[in-house]
Amino acid sequence: MNVIRLKDVDLKSDDVSITTLCSHTALQIFHGAKYEGFKTVGLVESSRKWFYELFSNLIDEFIVVDSWSEICSSRVITRLRELNSVLIPHGSLVEYVGLEQVMNLPIPIFGLRSLLTVESNQHSKMELLSRAGIAIPKSYRFDDPIDTTVIVKLSGAKGGRGYFVASDNDEVAVKVNKLLVSGIIKDVSDVLIQEYVIGVPAYFHYFNSMVLNRLELLGIDIRYESNVDGLRRLPNYVLGNITPTFNIIGNLPLVIRESLLPTVMRYGMNFVDATRKYLPPGIVGPFSLESIIKDDGSIVVFEFSGRIVAGTNLYTQGSPYSSFYWDEPMSMGRRIAREIKLAIQAGKLSEVLT
Repeated sequence: MNVIRLKDVDLKSDDVSITTLCSHTALQIFHGAKYEGFKTVGLVESSRKWFYELFSNLIDEFIVVDSWSEICSSRVITRLRELNSVLIPHGSLVEYVGLEQVMNLPIPIFGLRSLLTVESNQHSKMELLSRAGIAIPKSYRFDDPIDTTVIVKLSGAKGGRGYFVASDNDEVAVKVNKLLVSGIIKDVSDVLIQEYVIGVPAYFHYFNSMVLNRLELLGIDIRYESNVDGLRRLPNYVLGNITPTFNIIGNLPLVIRESLLPTVMRYGMNFVDATRKYLPPGIVGPFSLESIIKDDGSIVVFEFSGRIVAGTNLYTQGSPYSSFYWDEPMSMGRRIAREIKLAIQAGKLSEVLT
């Protein structure tokens, strides 16, 4: 039996359980883990348990909590350790449990835990992308003169909720003040004011393999947002009194021109290199660069996610891109489980966990 010491935990590498919060991409993660022969554990709120029980073929055991804050309780931590759990982070983890709690969670996490801290702050995100040599939109400070259309974003994985578009300083000030009064944000530094780039939104799904020493492009999607996407159905004369919002409702599949793929892969490689330099040992596993493709074919990246993204739910049997690497169905959820399996076989499990 191979036992490794990680995050003050003894982990038996021959008896790993794949664990995640029952939200976001959980079904895909569990589905992929079962493909690869792992036991699965679902952390679930009591109010949601009935739904996830419909997929009992994918989930071997539930750990039920009344609220997400209970995940940090001694009861839950003890059981996760007994189950030899490896936690797979997704967009709901930090948003529901809290960044500080996640960073101090004494359970091994698949991926680069420190990247979750950067991801939770819009300004830190853009700084890392800039350091990676990736084209990004122009950003504005709160007191900078604004003479173009901008989008104002909130920190954290909020799925576009609270984002708004503005065209001048007065409009930004009024809307940010509403966020302050409502308590949605605590300070103007909690928002990022960014140039609104016109083009086709494209969200690239990457997987950086520590075991195979390669970067894979596993899929691309477009996010479908309410109500901004629904406004396209209305004639121009009724749009004047409607404010666009950007709450993500779902995702659409996308395949782009092959001539654009070299830039997509170069950006991904630059991002991996930047995380190795500034957040060693660097990104492990899934991440996403979220971009706009302009009419001249240039690509501008306006955000990143340092873990699995919801757009990968489109490809539970693989995407047009994953088939170039794997001659079998390969979702991002399964790719995570495959990497853990390969790491166990190579004696490198500690290299993919933090």
